[in-house]
Amino acid sequence: MTDTRRFDGHGVLVTGAARGIGAATARRLAEEGARVYATDVDGAAAERTAAALRERGLEVRAAECDVADRASVEAAVAGAADAFGSLDVLVNNAARCAPDTPAFEDDSDEEWALDLDITLTGAHRCCRAALPHLAASGRGAIVNIGSVNALQDYGNHAYSAAKAGLASLTRTLAGHAAARGVRVNLVVPGTVRTSAWRGREAALDRVRGLYPLGRVGEPEDIAAAVAFLASRDAAWITGTALTVDGGLTAVNTGFRAAVQESGA
Repeated sequence: MTDTRRFDGHGVLVTGAARGIGAATARRLAEEGARVYATDVDGAAAERTAAALRERGLEVRAAECDVADRASVEAAVAGAADAFGSLDVLVNNAARCAPDTPAFEDDSDEEWALDLDITLTGAHRCCRAALPHLAASGRGAIVNIGSVNALQDYGNHAYSAAKAGLASLTRTLAGHAAARGVRVNLVVPGTVRTSAWRGREAALDRVRGLYPLGRVGEPEDIAAAVAFLASRDAAWITGTALTVDGGLTAVNTGFRAAVQESGA
């Protein structure tokens, strides 16, 4: 547990908070004094996460929220604002990532639409509902969770396109929200060890060798970046993307290894 308390008195809403990056973010912000509304489409799982954090003396409530449904989003935002008296931070973490089909032309409209609706439009719904509350707080901040898939080809066409759109939304919303005193930033994770990799540990171990820092990320690595961008330590930062990827997009490890092996 961190000794830093940058979020005393802050009301925070985190989407996709039942597990992985969302759960780690809820924990990190609560450890720093925030009152956290942990939401997820799986409301029971969100409650289990919140209950475990409450057992540690942290102020975390849970609610079901389907970011694909406007009414559900608006109810969650209103619930957080009512519970805490203000909403100061929104973390858009909910996402969907469908596997690619073997041939691009076999991609379905339905899978494409679902990835974009949850990953990109879902964040838009949350921002739209939360922005008046964030502006009223006087210290509002939005942190969107992006992906290195928006920067380079790592597969997953629809998810990658949605994350690229989220990066653009971050910039355009930052320009609009600045006059209202709200900062909007993006965290760009590389490979993170979450339940999405369960059963594929061998692949995760192979991926590790591509990272200059010698490991894949942990949810806590991303949560720490979110906490920074949401805090007053980042008071003069908006519209930016903070890449947290162990050096993956900065260094082509495979190319370097191939050159060194060839003696070139």
